[in-house]
Amino acid sequence: MLAPKTGQLFTRLPFYPQSRALVGRLNPLVRHVRDGGGLPDVLGQVGTLEVRLARTTKDIRRAQRLRYKVFFEEMGATPSPRARLSRRDIDAYDRLCDHLLVIDRVGKINRFGKPKPKVIGTYRLLRSDVAKAAGADFYTAGEYDLSALLDAHPGARLLELGRSCVLAPYRSKRALELLWSGLWRYIAHHRIDLMFGCASFEGVVPAQHALALSFLHHYASAPAAETAVAHRWNHHDMDLMPKEAVDPKAALRALPPLIKGYLKVGARFGQGAVVDRPFGTTDVFVAVRVKDIDPRYLNHYAN
Repeated sequence: MLAPKTGQLFTRLPFYPQSRALVGRLNPLVRHVRDGGGLPDVLGQVGTLEVRLARTTKDIRRAQRLRYKVFFEEMGATPSPRARLSRRDIDAYDRLCDHLLVIDRVGKINRFGKPKPKVIGTYRLLRSDVAKAAGADFYTAGEYDLSALLDAHPGARLLELGRSCVLAPYRSKRALELLWSGLWRYIAHHRIDLMFGCASFEGVVPAQHALALSFLHHYASAPAAETAVAHRWNHHDMDLMPKEAVDPKAALRALPPLIKGYLKVGARFGQGAVVDRPFGTTDVFVAVRVKDIDPRYLNHYAN
């Protein structure tokens, strides 16, 4: 469900003035970046794999290296000079967000013949209370106007999902469900009401996804009064086919895997697609209200 560039929720937005100010308040020498908010170190475990939150700067760097490997080396995104030099996908919000990590405890063997843990999956999490305390905007605001969504959920506990990826050899049901298991524990612990982010289609020509985009527009759009709208300077219509011309079964087959997954748990989509040329994707806005999720899914991932 979380295969990179096939519908994962991840965000890659411009470097806001807020994030410049944020950089000055983040001490690069501080290693203990988050205390977990009362969550245990290990959130789930299957075989040699475990899911946990990043605790140190070193943990975050390992996630950044994984993101670089997947987004830039595998998927062909265009790295910034800084990213190319460091071989890490970096931005200021990495030290503000929580980072969910899936680790293979015997992923590599070191030169002494002993197993060395390896980060094979990650998810970046930004809660609304954390963003507010730091004076930071949501990343998704770089692609979408979030004002209607925020106005429709006053006082709600929001969670922005970003930078999701899993290393290619591990893109199995086991690893992906473990990542989701950690996410659901996080959501329950922090009593999140709404999660949102951007989901991606491969390529920068929305018309190539006319069937799938039209299906989302006609069958899964959020009400206009409470949705996000693509900024006009990069707004591409999703209404590319009339509703009567859309074959829902064929459209579902054309959707990236994670978008299908979010549809199953009650996701609703924003107005307009956004072309992200550096990453070679066409993005759509997706939001899920936790109260709308079928308890069967919550029970499945909570166990």
